[in-house]
Amino acid sequence: MTAIAETPAPPEASALPRRRRRGRRWTGWLFVGPFIAVFALVFLAPIAYSVYLSVFRTQMVGGTKFVGLENYSRALQDAQFWDGLGRVSLFLVVQVPIMLGIALLVALAIDSGRLWGRSFFRVAVFMPYAVPAVVATLMWGFMYGTRFGLVANLNDAFGIDLPDPLSPGLVLASIGNIVTWEFVGYNMLIFYAALRVVPHSLYEAAAIDGAGEWRVITAIKLPAIRGALVVALIFSIIGSYQLFNEPTILQSLAPNAITTAFTPNLYAYSLSFSGQQYNYSATVAIIMGLVTMVVAYAVQLRGMRKEQ
Repeated sequence: MTAIAETPAPPEASALPRRRRRGRRWTGWLFVGPFIAVFALVFLAPIAYSVYLSVFRTQMVGGTKFVGLENYSRALQDAQFWDGLGRVSLFLVVQVPIMLGIALLVALAIDSGRLWGRSFFRVAVFMPYAVPAVVATLMWGFMYGTRFGLVANLNDAFGIDLPDPLSPGLVLASIGNIVTWEFVGYNMLIFYAALRVVPHSLYEAAAIDGAGEWRVITAIKLPAIRGALVVALIFSIIGSYQLFNEPTILQSLAPNAITTAFTPNLYAYSLSFSGQQYNYSATVAIIMGLVTMVVAYAVQLRGMRKEQ
């Protein structure tokens, strides 16, 4: 019996799958390439330039001089920097739990289905987030005024003397009220969206077991949205350490309460644009970025550990 030799495939046909794989690989880079280019230009390049600035010092005599970590050592011994960092840390510890707690309560109320007009209520709670931060701060700043606005009207109407919300002892709480008013609706939407994807079979099983509303919240809803809680907390931590718009706008209304070093971001801004200390300003910004990253990462690890 004569064996029939197999005809080898032409090289063009055998190389075709390899060429297709190469084409698919480059097609992916074409899709993500524009994003990577913009990300490198607006995010990585400024960080690299800030790190570069932080290891130099520009002097009127002698010009620019490489100083290594000397600027970092100066920042770690700067009392104004530590005061600002302590102030935003206190803001974070007090304001963020209040804001997230209110947002969670509102989300649970809307998701319960027992709230009358919940669509209108959801839009109404979210609406302050649509107001620009500058406009919101100006609006609240004029309401805080003791010679005009809401506080002054209350003093005149009831013949009382309410404390000045923009005094040095209350200005941080006043800023916290503004931020809470702005971002409760934003965090409410995060929690509400997470609640909407909870399987209804869990609610049916809880109803069969005779679980009450509070038991459903603690045993089903809160564990199901733990990831959303961690995400909202991380965003709030980043926003607290980046506190800038509100104190900057209120500074003209309360110059004695809000100094140029009220927050680290405001301190870095003042160093750069008022003091012309670009190198030291970049150092403060880099340190604050590292602090924010460490705190946010620690919260993320703790949240993931509990979720597992």
